[in-house]
Amino acid sequence: MGLEFKNRNAWHWVRLALRVFLGAVFLFACADKILHPADFARAVYNYQILPDPLINLTALILPWLELVLGFCLIAGWWLPGALLWSNGLLWVFFLALVFNTMRGLDVHCGCFASTPDPAGVAPVAWYLVRDSFFLFCAGSLLVTVFGRRKQAV
Repeated sequence: MGLEFKNRNAWHWVRLALRVFLGAVFLFACADKILHPADFARAVYNYQILPDPLINLTALILPWLELVLGFCLIAGWWLPGALLWSNGLLWVFFLALVFNTMRGLDVHCGCFASTPDPAGVAPVAWYLVRDSFFLFCAGSLLVTVFGRRKQAV
C-alpha cells in the first residue's frame, strides 16, 4: 500500500511536469506568431498545403489557440479538452512536416519563430525528432487523463 501511494505521488509530479513543459512550449511558440502575424502567414504559405483564403485566417487564429492551450495546460484548466486540442495540433504540425519532407520541400517550420534563423533553416530531421518528443509528452498526458476518467466512472 505504501509503495503504491509513493508511485501515484511520483506520477502526479511527472504529469504536472509534462503539463507545465507542454504548456510552456505552446506559450513560447505563440509569442513570435502573435507579434509578427505577417511573417507567420508567410511560413504557413510556404507549406503549400492550405488554400490561399485560409492562410491569413490560420496565421491569425492559431497563435491565440496556442496561447489558450498553453495557459490551460499549465493551470490544469479544462484539461481533457486542452489535451485533445494539443494532441490534434501537434499531430497536424508533425504530419505537415512529414508531408513536405516527402514532397522534397525544405520549409522553415515556423514553430517558434516566423522567420528563419540567420544561419539558415534547421534540418528537418531535428524538427521531426523534436516534434516526436512533444507528441510523446502530449500523448502520455492524454492517456493518463482519459485513463483516470475511465477508472473514475
